[in-house]
Amino acid sequence: MLSLKLFLPLFATSSVLAQTPAPKPKTANDYVAQLVAKLSPTRKIVYKKVADRELSLHVFQPEGWKAGDKRVCYVTIHGGGWTGMGPERMYAFADHFAKLGLVSISVQYRLASAKTNTTVFDCVKDVRSAIRYVRSHADQLGIDPGQIIVSGGSAGGHLAASTAMFDFNEDSDDLKISPVPSALVLLFPVIDTSAEGYGNAKIGERWKELSPAHNVRPGLPPTITFHGTADPTTPFKGAQIFHDAMLKAGNRSELVIHEGGDHGYLMRTQPLFDECLAKTDAFLKSLNLLP
Repeated sequence: MLSLKLFLPLFATSSVLAQTPAPKPKTANDYVAQLVAKLSPTRKIVYKKVADRELSLHVFQPEGWKAGDKRVCYVTIHGGGWTGMGPERMYAFADHFAKLGLVSISVQYRLASAKTNTTVFDCVKDVRSAIRYVRSHADQLGIDPGQIIVSGGSAGGHLAASTAMFDFNEDSDDLKISPVPSALVLLFPVIDTSAEGYGNAKIGERWKELSPAHNVRPGLPPTITFHGTADPTTPFKGAQIFHDAMLKAGNRSELVIHEGGDHGYLMRTQPLFDECLAKTDAFLKSLNLLP
């Protein structure tokens, strides 16, 4: 069971992350990419098989870890418009929280593709399966099943929110096991899938079923969202709509605004990355989810 205190309505705050406009995107050479090149997970665990495809959890174990521990678990999900990139992209975030004593996991999921008949709904099913696996294997992973943080960037932010918001599940999943986390950390997320947001054409006519901004309800996990005001990919307006709807529903929501920030701004430089982590740490400490 998740701790009820995490779902109590709390006042939200907004803050500004850095003041100078972010540089133009250089995905292959940004600061996070440089960090990732030096990192590797402790192990990889297959959490799901779909036909002949195996999907893995890339696990970063903290120093002194042992099976049977009751550590907080941090799960991160990569972006790429649901169609690209991989778990390696989020290794720097996983490594940070592993160094703080958490078991950290970067999730692999099926990429949406017309060639394989894989849809965004399938991506949602995969990440919900991943959290169910993590929760049901808590002893082996050395985690507390009631203390799971889920984070993600861009489309990964959308999928992170999906673990709490959308009831689309694999037929093989044990629906008695909840995929809902204790907290959400959303990084420049796909948050509005309408024609004014991102992903409308990729999802199709059922877009509203997968739009976080259009499906907020009471009882969602405490959420912190990082977003730039000049994001041309996932417009800032969607993040503001989501944040306001969360508050109206009585949920805790913090919106960290980067004035002039474009898509992926906090991955670009060490100061922006470090400040994002510091604000995330403070948010999680307020929920008793960091040591």
